[in-house]
Amino acid sequence: MTEPFSQRVIVPVANRDDATATTAALRPYVEGSDSTVIAVHVIKKAGGAPDKASVEQREQRAEEIFQIVADKLADSEITLETDLRYGTDIASSIVDAAHDSTASAIVFTPRGGSRWRKLLTGDVTHNLVQSSDIPILVLPDREVSGA
Repeated sequence: MTEPFSQRVIVPVANRDDATATTAALRPYVEGSDSTVIAVHVIKKAGGAPDKASVEQREQRAEEIFQIVADKLADSEITLETDLRYGTDIASSIVDAAHDSTASAIVFTPRGGSRWRKLLTGDVTHNLVQSSDIPILVLPDREVSGA
């Protein structure tokens, strides 16, 4: 018997707004279950080029992002783990996190952005779907009140 998709899920969170939107979209699917949510944030390394912000600044931002997820899940029975990763390929880093944590699925809401921006910066959603051998669940973005 296979375990439900929501048993142990990787939830990539890129920034504060993404953490808020993704947690709001995810919660109805895992609430009331024996689920573990593993919030993953990838600090993108520039691959030889100078980074835009110091590692310390980006680690601090990651902790703030994780805190948003924790706050949004605080009144639930959901177990939360966090995983801070560093990598030049965000999609591969997320898939690696899923393998390392034996996740049953990778769950996220797609981030907005113009087609030009995605073309120039790379489309993480597309790369994730193409490179993952772990089930992917893309949730609709829900309106979040009071965010």
